[in-house]
Amino acid sequence: MAHIIVVGNEKGGSGKSTTSMHVATALARMGHRVGTLDLDLRQQSLGRYIENRNAYCAARKVELAGPVFHSLPEVAPDDLPEGRNIQDERLSRAVETLDRAMDFILIDCPGSHTRLSQMAHSMADTLITPLNDSFVDFDLLARTRPGDGAILGPSVYAEMVWTARQTRAEAGLPPIDWIVTRNRLGSQQMHNKRKVGNALQKLSKRIGFRVANGFSERVIFRELFPRGLTLLDLKDLGQDRLSLSNIAARQELRDLIATLNLPGVAVRF
Repeated sequence: MAHIIVVGNEKGGSGKSTTSMHVATALARMGHRVGTLDLDLRQQSLGRYIENRNAYCAARKVELAGPVFHSLPEVAPDDLPEGRNIQDERLSRAVETLDRAMDFILIDCPGSHTRLSQMAHSMADTLITPLNDSFVDFDLLARTRPGDGAILGPSVYAEMVWTARQTRAEAGLPPIDWIVTRNRLGSQQMHNKRKVGNALQKLSKRIGFRVANGFSERVIFRELFPRGLTLLDLKDLGQDRLSLSNIAARQELRDLIATLNLPGVAVRF
C-alpha cells in the first residue's frame, strides 16, 4: 500500500503548497512513484503548481521528474452507496486509484476545516503541519493564557488531529507520525523565535508531534511557482552556480526529508 502524506493546517498562508510540491518532487526525483491530490477545491494551488510544471516542460521540451496529479472523481448521486457521504466517496476512490500505482500519495489540504480535510487526516500515515513562526499561528495548535503565555489546552486544529488519531486507532491502523514544521524562520526577532520554539517543544510533548525546521522566507519560492519548478530543478536547467540562499534552501529541504523518516527513502540530492 502507498504511504499517505497529508500536508494540513487550517490557516492559509503557512506554505502548505510550497511544502507539498517540494516534498513530492524530492521523492519523485529519488525514484519513487508519487501521486498527489489537492483538496482545496476552490484555489487548487498544488494542482496549478503541477500544471505550471507540465506546461513549462512542454514549452521548453525538457523532462523533469515530478509527481502525478490526480483530480477527485465526480460521483453521480445514483452511484453513491447508501449512507455514504459524496465527498468521502470521492476521496476514497481517488486514493484507491493512486494506491495501486504509487509508492506515496501526498494530499494537500485547504487552509480551512472541511469534511474532505478531516477525512484526509484520518488517512495520514505522516502528517506535516507547516506553521509560520509566530504566536498567531501557534494559536491554531494551543490556547494560551494572556499575559504569561501558559498553555491552557489544545486548540481547534490539534483537536481535529486528535479525532483523526482516534479514528485510525478504532480501525486498527498505525498511529499518525505528526511533524510540525516552522516556516518563514527569519534571522531577525530572535527573542520571539526562541519563545515560539520553546512553546512548540513543550506542546509537542503534551499533544504528540515532532518539531522540524521548514523553509525560511526566501524570494526564490515565489519565483518558482509560475514555472512549476522546485529548488531541485535549477541545476538540471543549467543554473550550475546557485546563490548561497538557494544552496541554503536546498539544505533545508534535505533536512526536512531526512526528518520525515519516510519508509524506503534514503536522501540523495
